[in-house]
Amino acid sequence: MNRKRALIADTFCLTKRRRCAADSVTGDSQADGAADIRSSLQYLMTLFSRKLFNDSLPPVVLKHQLYSLHNDKTAVDKQVNELRENGELLMFQLGFDSEAFALVFAEDYRAKVLQGEAGRGTLGTVEKFLAKLIPSCSDLSFNKEKMLKEFLFTDSEITQLVKSGVLTVRDAGSWWLSIPNSGKFIKYFIKGRKAVLGMVKKSKYGEVLKTELEGRRTTSQVKFQMKYHIHEIIGAELVECIQTTSGTLLRHVDGNVN
Repeated sequence: MNRKRALIADTFCLTKRRRCAADSVTGDSQADGAADIRSSLQYLMTLFSRKLFNDSLPPVVLKHQLYSLHNDKTAVDKQVNELRENGELLMFQLGFDSEAFALVFAEDYRAKVLQGEAGRGTLGTVEKFLAKLIPSCSDLSFNKEKMLKEFLFTDSEITQLVKSGVLTVRDAGSWWLSIPNSGKFIKYFIKGRKAVLGMVKKSKYGEVLKTELEGRRTTSQVKFQMKYHIHEIIGAELVECIQTTSGTLLRHVDGNVN
């Protein structure tokens, strides 16, 4: 960017930071007046492409997508934890990034897990696990002692839970809580993120208006709605947001791997 262009951008910049929560809330009609995390989650989940997975997955939101709608990360984390402790929300470590946590409403998770287990021999064990999990459990992972002594599962039943996909091996004697059949979601998500970041980087000066990016036709690499990815790259601080008289400008942050 030349000096003249930089001066113009700075002149019209109301705030300059890597997240643009205020604009995200006012700029998207479904998020207008979002007073709490629950309503923001519901909005973000409307952007999840359920048909892409033949409706086999519950709507999935990345926790940091909420940071694109709310300035205060601490407040977001606090309210997310309250929803988890109340049994309304489940959180999952996705594995491809230690800072990437998926959020799913507990009842949506229950419904899709049971839908996938219908007619299978593991159904009874999975129902028992869900009965233990959803009322009040907010753990991301479980060790063998908890599974055997607190949840009262046998080694054979733990194997069934892994087979069903509600648990994945973390290391010897411990397991992550997981979303069955989420491998395709992770694959599409990573490819889509890379493609959308590439669009920003390849734009003139490595920046593009948010509204323009939202309106672009998606490529074969972008399976999700564009807004889903935009909330994600803003919340993950992979782009810088600059407020201008023309709207929010998204600028590629040097050093991002895309």
